[in-house]
Amino acid sequence: MRDLWPRIEPLLAEAERPSRYLNHEFGCVRKPEAGFRFCMLYPDTYELGQANQALRILVNAVNARDGMAAERAFLPAPAFCDTLRAEGVPLFSVEGCSPVASFDVVGITLPHELAATNVLEALDLAGIPLHAADRAEDDPLVAGGGPCAFNPEPYAPFFDFFSIGEGEEALPEALEIVRRMRDAGAPRRAILHRLAQEPGCYVPSLYRWLDEAEAQRAGSWAQPVEEEVPARIDKRLFAGFAESPGWEPCVVPFSEVVHDRLNVEVLRGCARGCRFCQAGMMYRPVRERSADNVVESVLRGLAATGYDEVSLTSLSSTDHSQIADILMRVNRACEGKGVRVSVPSQRLDAFGVDMAGLVAGQKKGGLTFAPEAGTQRLRDVINKNVTEDDLFGAIDAAFSAGWRRCKLYFMLGLPTETDEDVKGIASLAQRAYDRAKAAVAPEQRGNVRVSVSCALFVPKAQTPFQWDGQIPPEEALRRVRLLRNSVKYKAVDVHWHDPATSFVEAVMSRAGREAAAWVEAAWRRGARFDAWTEHFNEGAWREAAVEAGIDPEAVAQTSYSTDRVMPWAHISTGVSTRFLARERRLAEQGRTTPDCTFGDCSACGACPSLGADNELARPRVANPSAPADSQEASHD
Repeated sequence: MRDLWPRIEPLLAEAERPSRYLNHEFGCVRKPEAGFRFCMLYPDTYELGQANQALRILVNAVNARDGMAAERAFLPAPAFCDTLRAEGVPLFSVEGCSPVASFDVVGITLPHELAATNVLEALDLAGIPLHAADRAEDDPLVAGGGPCAFNPEPYAPFFDFFSIGEGEEALPEALEIVRRMRDAGAPRRAILHRLAQEPGCYVPSLYRWLDEAEAQRAGSWAQPVEEEVPARIDKRLFAGFAESPGWEPCVVPFSEVVHDRLNVEVLRGCARGCRFCQAGMMYRPVRERSADNVVESVLRGLAATGYDEVSLTSLSSTDHSQIADILMRVNRACEGKGVRVSVPSQRLDAFGVDMAGLVAGQKKGGLTFAPEAGTQRLRDVINKNVTEDDLFGAIDAAFSAGWRRCKLYFMLGLPTETDEDVKGIASLAQRAYDRAKAAVAPEQRGNVRVSVSCALFVPKAQTPFQWDGQIPPEEALRRVRLLRNSVKYKAVDVHWHDPATSFVEAVMSRAGREAAAWVEAAWRRGARFDAWTEHFNEGAWREAAVEAGIDPEAVAQTSYSTDRVMPWAHISTGVSTRFLARERRLAEQGRTTPDCTFGDCSACGACPSLGADNELARPRVANPSAPADSQEASHD
């Protein structure tokens, strides 16, 4: 183990924010005596990575094992990456300032598709060969995980193995296998063969990548090349989530990071069933921590960290069956202490007057609601299961409770979208603004702000819309212009995401293993930090497509029938392809499917295939104002 600090410290004068690279933060853990060392790497800057809950969870899970140490690493900001290269200083961990290449295993989370080139930037800066096939016996094993691992193929050549699903138990178990076999002198190939037999582990080098015709005949693009290697990899589920404590030790950073607050995860999974939403499919079933667990975790966390804000996190926190009880108890316990309690993921049909009062507090920032589509027809297509009345009721409640700013989140380019749906966004936003003004006193109406944020639809793997193509960037810009011209109120601001970056996202979401060459060629042309607007290099991606011989437009924009085998068919979230195809047919009919946690099973397949079930703190009550057809099960 080598401490690089004497070489790093003189360079900090050139760093934009030196605090990104300092060790010994409050709450960090060092285990220099441990014989087996794991580095958890986030492929972006400290401000983004340190706020990532998965990183905290996995580092704690590994450090809890005797004889194992986990340290964190982050990609330096672009200018400091260049400084380290020029000085010959490799990428280093935070806790020990050790070279990342000196660890036994390096884990890299894949939080979103635009992080792909940053993975290569991190490996290169660490001095680890980019391709798993080129790594020597004494190189670390490189493991991948996170949301993008549910289509791992565009990243496959760069990783030794992937951990598919939830990692609280899966990652430490995989590391134990590596430690045991390395101590016994086993070669790298034997370790990977053993890992491939572990539930939730995918070793790409042990699978032959088929061509289009072979894949469609075989029902999978990836074919095992060795015995005892499974044809399908099922995600791992942390079965003990509901009983596990919501508080666990966390690092308090020296400088402000994104979402700089105490985060307590109140539930995992979402069964609302939005047909565009990957997270809603891949984190099933729903599991809730109890109100007692959450409240105790919040109070312990605030006392241990000194934060004055706590966020109750999940995909849909207002769906928690005890959310009102949790908020009342936390507010009561924190009364007079200047603590703000936020619920960042709020459902329109769950945000009424009572909820507005419970989350209001003294510090009212902005609220974000997500109607997703401008017309009820299109909301039914995507299975959003909310109405205009739900939005207006939430606006009334929020602005009556003291809020003055609200952001409405929509998507452009959803399957079946028409110009009337685009104009519907403008109409809905303007009427929401009228409701907001009407809900406040006349002298306060000048402070009311409503903004519209539009993302371009990206067809995500493992969703009912995975077979749908993305609209071309030029068509996306036409729809943006249509929307902007349809908004007549100057007080309603319209913002939109760059279609060029969404195009890269779509390619990475839908492509197979052939896209890895595209990523590498783009990186070699300077692409990195693609999620940062000022650094996105569209030209590098366009030139790389020519070099790699890939047609990115075809990958992103082609629509398929639901019987086409997609490149991730060998990776299972537990939700069946049959269910996804059925949901796609229901979308064409404008029929909705209810949330199974409020009623009957929707037969998605997750519970039986994973040997689990929804775990609710108490039975949920369906919204009585929901449309009648959304209360009916949609089974074929």
